[in-house]
Amino acid sequence: MINKQIYTFSSQQADFAVCEKSIKKHSKTFYFAFSQLPKEQAQSIFAIYAFCRTADDIVDLTKNSDELARLYEKLEAFEQGEIPDEPIFRALAVVFDHYEMEIQPFYDMLNGQAKDLEFKQPNTLADLQEYAYYVAGSVGLMLLPILSKHAPEIQEPAKKLGEAMQITNILRDIGEDYRMGRIYLPKEMMAQFHVCNADLGADRPNSQLIELWEYLAQIAEQAYDESLDMLPLIEPAARKPLYLAAVVYREILTEIRTHQYQMLTKRQAVGRIRKLELFHQATKELHQLTAGGANV
Repeated sequence: MINKQIYTFSSQQADFAVCEKSIKKHSKTFYFAFSQLPKEQAQSIFAIYAFCRTADDIVDLTKNSDELARLYEKLEAFEQGEIPDEPIFRALAVVFDHYEMEIQPFYDMLNGQAKDLEFKQPNTLADLQEYAYYVAGSVGLMLLPILSKHAPEIQEPAKKLGEAMQITNILRDIGEDYRMGRIYLPKEMMAQFHVCNADLGADRPNSQLIELWEYLAQIAEQAYDESLDMLPLIEPAARKPLYLAAVVYREILTEIRTHQYQMLTKRQAVGRIRKLELFHQATKELHQLTAGGANV
């Protein structure tokens, strides 16, 4: 453990490189979007991503509650100013010194990951949305101080964006999650749409599952729309990367529709050519979305 005061962006370049390697490997969408930020902002995003990825890997790969508890303890030490001597925490020390960061969303994300270790299928849509906050809406709050000087004013749309992305993940990974013994579709909604567990293990979705999928997809798409309210209060240099991340992630839903809802046996993704097309579209759309707020 070392006092975090000694850490700077320039002194911890090797640590930030470790974080960048993690996001570049595991999330091409986020890397594509956020690597366009000014260097220190991008590095800060990469550090937060690497922390979240560490927790995610504990849950999905090692499934070790003791290991997740140790990460929680390291975060507690970090909060007290005793920085674990590891690349991710050294990088985060720089981020917390440079921006007006809040620690609670980091704890919320770990609590969300703990829910997956003791997985229970959500009963209601409200349960699903609560889970989506803990594992993803919380991440929106982590990133916000890096992207805006008005973070306290736009927490709700930031949470909505994270939650929309998480519901998108769930809709993309229905078959994969089912094979891992997880069903994130709420029990009440499955009953309402006459979808049974066995339907999730089929080669192709039936009409009832597609109707349920579309119902949740429209909830996610509404959340994407509402999250855009924060764009005028995002730093000008960060607007395009943030908007691009949202647009590309939302496009996953379009890809699934285009491929006749093949989400039970194949993970759909947005190809690089389409990402580049969206990049150019985003440039044109942003001016309209932030009109009147560009100088906030």
